[in-house]
Amino acid sequence: MNTAETPSPEASPPPQALISVHDLMPETLPMVQRTLKRLERHRRAPVTLLVVPGRDWDRPALATLRSLERAGYPLAGHGWQHRAERFGSLYHRLHGLFLSRRVAEHLALDEAGIIALIQRCHAWFGDHGLEPPALYVPPAWAMGAIARARLREACPFPLYERFDGVIDAAAERVRPLPLLGYEADQALRAPILRGWNRWNWRRAQRQGQPIRIGIHPRDIELALAADLERDLARPIEPIAYDTLRRASATTRT
Repeated sequence: MNTAETPSPEASPPPQALISVHDLMPETLPMVQRTLKRLERHRRAPVTLLVVPGRDWDRPALATLRSLERAGYPLAGHGWQHRAERFGSLYHRLHGLFLSRRVAEHLALDEAGIIALIQRCHAWFGDHGLEPPALYVPPAWAMGAIARARLREACPFPLYERFDGVIDAAAERVRPLPLLGYEADQALRAPILRGWNRWNWRRAQRQGQPIRIGIHPRDIELALAADLERDLARPIEPIAYDTLRRASATTRT
């Protein structure tokens, strides 16, 4: 048998990973910074920071955010308040009960309201001396009642991430990508998320797709903290979200 013709699994390139830290607000900055130190120890970069603009961003908090951007962390828009003041449809109520609680603010809005929120989020970055982000992620990955064509026509971000994948607005196309999560803040969530993550790792390996690793500020102290440590220690190649846009543009041309 000619083993030279049969590459070993060890010779395969590591899977690509899109790593993000969610819910960056003034009140979560200390925990986010602790999480970033953990990621630095694992030499995981780039890491995209999902910023919630509509919170109480005072001067010290904004200065910290600007310093993170200067340090090379890509920023992304992440809703406006990260809180729905009311529940909209029955679907929203069920989504809140089983998944998002009260954070999925898009689900309480119609299309015009979603567009206005996204536009306001995008403008906030430039208004505060920050680079306009390439990526927008609705809270709980719940995009709500807006068509891809309207994202392209009326909204300013090139990329939008939702639960099932990442939307290239110019192409009006969603790229399905496996997603890992660790926000096990209730006992029942831990086994469900652990099974979900295991299935998505296998899915990413089988399909040869980048995997998304979505980290929330308290994940490093919750029930799946060890799982997160293990997954960060795996042989992965972190990439920026904008890599997806460049790849999509190359495909279109």
